[in-house]
Amino acid sequence: MKTADFKGQLTPNGQTAVPPDVAAQVPPGEEIHVVLQWGIADDDAAWRAAGLRRFEAAYAVDGSISESLIHDPWSR
Repeated sequence: MKTADFKGQLTPNGQTAVPPDVAAQVPPGEEIHVVLQWGIADDDAAWRAAGLRRFEAAYAVDGSISESLIHDPWSR
């Protein structure tokens, strides 16, 4: 599978153009899969913050086994 990423705009009649350099990479008649994304800037910060909170919760220092082993004199 090959992919290409580009930005564009949807026209009032519901069409968008594939940039010529991207279109040149796709053989004529090739079936393609199109994904539309919008509102990314609005949601991006919230998604990043939520992901960071979940990551940090999983690796809390006070509950970390590895941290307790580092400071345990019997484990050396």
